[in-house]
Amino acid sequence: MDLFRWLYESSITIGDYQLSWLELVGVFFGLASAILGMYRKMWTWPVGIVGNVLLFFVYITVTFDSADHRAPLFGQSGRQIFFIITSVYGWWRWRQVQRLNDRDASAPVIVPRWARARERVVLAVVMVIGVALVQWLFATIGAGWPAPRWYYWCDAWIFMGSMLATYAMARGWNEFWLIWIGVDLVGVPLLLHSGYLPTAVLYLFYAGFVIYGFVVWLRASRSEAPEIEPEDASAYA
Repeated sequence: MDLFRWLYESSITIGDYQLSWLELVGVFFGLASAILGMYRKMWTWPVGIVGNVLLFFVYITVTFDSADHRAPLFGQSGRQIFFIITSVYGWWRWRQVQRLNDRDASAPVIVPRWARARERVVLAVVMVIGVALVQWLFATIGAGWPAPRWYYWCDAWIFMGSMLATYAMARGWNEFWLIWIGVDLVGVPLLLHSGYLPTAVLYLFYAGFVIYGFVVWLRASRSEAPEIEPEDASAYA
């Protein structure tokens, strides 16, 4: 904890903004994880988990640090925990795909595909219900902090979108990139409004990166042979 505290309190001055080393390192781990994910490398999951842990401490410390005047982001704090849980699932699932398809460790782990109609419906339903419930939860938790209602809706949108995007990535669905675009459209303005400049810049970079990553996955889904998925493995036993 002393190391985390030192990383959080040590900062680089950029104009009027104090950029903590903890936030900067967490952002770079997040960027590295995104790049590895685009190339479908197994390391995307452990690298992403490290970034989630670091950013969790950034957001949770701000929430309870009265000396820090930036807006607390309950969704940003909480979603790091769910990122870790979903990433553990993604890590496990990609390892299963790699084993079932007997892929070399240096090759891309998965072959991306479009989600099926039923899977898309489930994503949409979970998103709508999840945003409605999560915004209410965030508003209840943050009742002592004055904020317009739209703030909690935006935070809930980012929270649910991030969860579903990570899950879709674990399943190897092309929709994963499209969900992230939706998250970025809300996330960048909210983070800038809340004073999280480095993370906002990362999201802004993601906006262009996500489009490129979507093209990469789309080409792979069209050119590479379909894989055996863990859910269908019994049919090949």
